[in-house]
Amino acid sequence: MAEIQLRNISKRWGAFVGVDNFDLTIADKEFLVLLGPSGCGKTTTMRMIAGLEDATEGDILVDGQRVNDLEPKDRDVAMVFQSYALYPNLNVYENIRFPLRVRGIDPSTHDEKVRRASAMVELDEFLHRKPAELSGGQRQRVALARAIVREPNVFLMDEPLSNLDAKLRVSTRAQIKNLSHELAVTTVYVTHDQIEAMTLADRVVVMKQGVVQQVGSPTEIYDKPANDFVASFIGSPAMNLMSGVMSGGTFSTEYTEIQNLSAPDGPVTLGFRAEDAQVVDSGGQINAPIYTMELLGDATMVTVRIGGALVSVKADKSYRAEIEDMVSIHVPSEQCHLFDAQTGARLGD
Repeated sequence: MAEIQLRNISKRWGAFVGVDNFDLTIADKEFLVLLGPSGCGKTTTMRMIAGLEDATEGDILVDGQRVNDLEPKDRDVAMVFQSYALYPNLNVYENIRFPLRVRGIDPSTHDEKVRRASAMVELDEFLHRKPAELSGGQRQRVALARAIVREPNVFLMDEPLSNLDAKLRVSTRAQIKNLSHELAVTTVYVTHDQIEAMTLADRVVVMKQGVVQQVGSPTEIYDKPANDFVASFIGSPAMNLMSGVMSGGTFSTEYTEIQNLSAPDGPVTLGFRAEDAQVVDSGGQINAPIYTMELLGDATMVTVRIGGALVSVKADKSYRAEIEDMVSIHVPSEQCHLFDAQTGARLGD
């Protein structure tokens, strides 16, 4: 298997910095997710690991061996792309088999390896079909099988679910989760979808504009975001963030007064998650007119507008009200997160 060390790697194109001083060790058999918005440097980081991009600075080591100067084919990594990248003239069986032929693997072992990989992603009944005869989800499973058949030291997955519809994303995500457990291969997975990151990862790396913002388990990042950017990126819905002023342990802004908080006096950003607050009959810390309501099936999402920010809370599924009706929201002080108004850094523990 493989431990990957990224030692202060950077990637620049002239004055533009794509990745800045990325320093991390990815443990053997770990499933690491690189998460962030488009253009944050996550795919560039993966491409440097694969050898598809040269690092401007820093070292990339796989099991202690520096691989910066090795060709992609010599790094023993297998990539799964967003675009599937299947050969349209080959059937599923031959698409899966192709890496074995290219690498000169003993032909007598091909059939067993192909069928084993095919069974893992439930493609046995489609082996005779061409890619054009498959659905998007089936094509992605062919791409997964083609990576599996190589038995690499490292899997690299670049937004493999982006082209699938919502239902297929859920089922394929579950399949990838199960495969990662079964294969126990070091995996680096790129996505902008925080639900994928939270459900798949052993650890998550949140990136913004080429810079790592936070590294931690999904629970750590969800419970204690390092800054307001991470807070706004993790969670569905994202954490509510409100600008206001602290004075004597009380946070105040439009329609809002939350007491028993610990932060220096002055401007701050306060955050809380929709599921951590409650709609109450009266006496809540937020009292504002309803901006919109959404029925989610298991709950009703009630949203108010505070100082230009949309603030949401999950109410009971039976809750009913009209837009512009006043609503009272209870926000427990122990569920609040405070961030520096200037830097966005987390305040307190």
